[in-house]
Amino acid sequence: MTAIERYKQIQEHVAQATERADRNRSSVRLMVVSKTWEAEDIRPIVEAGHAVYGENRVLEAVGKISLLPDHLEWHLIGHLQKNKVRKALTAFHTIHSMDSLELAQRINQVALDLDLKSRVMIQVNIGNEPQKHGFSVSDISSQLPRILALERLNVVGLMAIPPQVEMAEEARPYFRDLRVLRDRLEAEHGCSLPELSMGMTSDFEIAIEEGSTIVRVGSAIFGRRAKVV
Repeated sequence: MTAIERYKQIQEHVAQATERADRNRSSVRLMVVSKTWEAEDIRPIVEAGHAVYGENRVLEAVGKISLLPDHLEWHLIGHLQKNKVRKALTAFHTIHSMDSLELAQRINQVALDLDLKSRVMIQVNIGNEPQKHGFSVSDISSQLPRILALERLNVVGLMAIPPQVEMAEEARPYFRDLRVLRDRLEAEHGCSLPELSMGMTSDFEIAIEEGSTIVRVGSAIFGRRAKVV
């Protein structure tokens, strides 16, 4: 099966999941995770009409963005180092991985310097795993007012990577917890956080059933990861 055939199959699964959840298909966006793949590997998906892509590393992404059409929408889903913020803000439509107050402040300052507004999501460590980045569930409520006060940030939602599980269904409680957390934050702070970036290749259908608005799928489309040199 080719990447295009797998891509079309994933789109069908997204449509089926939204139907099961009694949601409109337009309420969920598929992000094709293109990290580790060359521009020419991605091009067939681009030519099929897909426009939303996810990358983990700023410099890797910058190299391929210049080789592909300008209308594509690039999202950063990997950890963002503070010294890469300037490049990230000029390359990406949305940063999904704003994982600390210090990073939020740095993005805000650089956005001010560049005279732009940065579209960001708050990464939540929904499983409270010490090896993962992100705000803890217990801290985000107290930190959110300080983040929302940063005038150069357009905070549009939450992102999470749940703990690794053997069966996709086991991820459901984490997706549900993120949605409940989002709803609580909106109510407590009078803000709008419409986006929920959650769900990957192994569990995106469950994530859609629990309210995801953008799912991140790569290996189910491209196959095994290209070797990172």
